[in-house]
Amino acid sequence: MSVSRRKFLCMSAGAAFVSAAAVSVPGPAFASPALVGLKKLNIRTLAFDCTNTGETLDPIDYWVEGKYVPDALDEINDALRDYRTGEVYPIATRLLDLLHGLGTRLETGGRFELTSGYRSPETNAALHELDSGVASNSLHMKGLAADISVPDRDLRDVYEAALAMRMGGVGYYPDPDDDFIHLDVGRVRRWEG
Repeated sequence: MSVSRRKFLCMSAGAAFVSAAAVSVPGPAFASPALVGLKKLNIRTLAFDCTNTGETLDPIDYWVEGKYVPDALDEINDALRDYRTGEVYPIATRLLDLLHGLGTRLETGGRFELTSGYRSPETNAALHELDSGVASNSLHMKGLAADISVPDRDLRDVYEAALAMRMGGVGYYPDPDDDFIHLDVGRVRRWEG
């Protein structure tokens, strides 16, 4: 039995209409795979190049769909440890969110060069002895501060972007050998060192 071209097109259009109606009618939860793939996941990612140890922490999702990821936080805590003593301390999630926000603002993908994260009280006291500019009650000792720079970004631009966020303290330390900005989640303030 042969079907005319016109009849075939009419049958095809009817089948397409029935298919379209089936997709648009609410019913049992059947989602089209193509539509599922369009959902944007709510994820925060960070990555670090630790300048004093030569270690790297590849991009890690530390917050996914409204929840912090404990294993990822452990890896970040280890990367931001006191590299002089090896002591690991919990880094405040507020600081991680500040870093993520700064990375987003600068369109960097969240990769930072880390000069200093957590500092033990002993390390901080030794640094304070050498340089009175190191605060004796530094927020580094509470996991609330990090000294960072951003690859391929001018340090002044990073500093200005961090200031614009108004989420804590921001210090600017331009030095030919080791330039960085200090970020913390303490009170909002600024300084240049």
